[in-house]
Amino acid sequence: MNIMQQLLLDPLQVAFMQRAMLAAVLIGAVSGVMGVYVVTRGLAFLGDALAHSLLPGVAVAFLSYGSSRASLLIGGLVGAVVSALGIGFLTRGGRLREDTAIGIVFAGMLALGIALISKAQNYAVDLTHILIGNILTVGNDDLILITIIGLIVLAAITLLYKELLVVSFDPTLAQTLHLPAERLRLALLVLLAVTIVIGVQVAGVALVAAMLVTPAAAARFFVRRLHHMMLLGAVFGAGSGVIGLYAAWHLQIAASAAMVLTMTAVFLLAFLFAPGKGYIWSLLGRSAAGA
Repeated sequence: MNIMQQLLLDPLQVAFMQRAMLAAVLIGAVSGVMGVYVVTRGLAFLGDALAHSLLPGVAVAFLSYGSSRASLLIGGLVGAVVSALGIGFLTRGGRLREDTAIGIVFAGMLALGIALISKAQNYAVDLTHILIGNILTVGNDDLILITIIGLIVLAAITLLYKELLVVSFDPTLAQTLHLPAERLRLALLVLLAVTIVIGVQVAGVALVAAMLVTPAAAARFFVRRLHHMMLLGAVFGAGSGVIGLYAAWHLQIAASAAMVLTMTAVFLLAFLFAPGKGYIWSLLGRSAAGA
């Protein structure tokens, strides 16, 4: 009992760990849901690009309002949304390949962010948590903002589920049904940008793409239907966040790294052992067929 108390209950006696756990569950669940679109549509590069593209907004907020977490979050949100809309505009009507547009916006916004940040004399200290994440410093106001943004994203995905499903996987049917495909595509990009901004609270710019990709990729080994994949991705994302925080506490390592490493471990277990789809199962199937 004492060992279990030390492992599971002692970390929860500290207020900042309680807030971090709540934030990990909220952000992990939202990232797991949105990550399904990233994985199924092959948008992993887009997720990474949008994460870096929020830097100009963060820099402007920092230079204007200081290191307030709320202002930095809102600034990052503006930067990421502008980048998402820019990518949507450049690729509209097939005038430019999506990967080319992402590369252009990604490089331009990242360079602009670095240029703006370099004007702040103490940027190296104050903006470190944006680059590498620090969920242990999440405050009550941050939790409220994360909760509001997360609920908005989940509500939008729920309301637009059928339309996004058709637009994403059957463009011909979408055209037949006269769905506003372009507006729905832009809406998905904006929702992805918003999710990345709150994910930066946990993993920072460097690792936030992993929170989108890894839980959803692991869930894909177990289910076929999109909504089932979303539910399982949310469970993997939230669960990995909590386990990662416990690991960070006991091993005294960076929380963001511990959470992403936990997600990676979950993915590897799914890749190897998922019933019917895992690598080990496929080897056993070949051996049985050869016998």
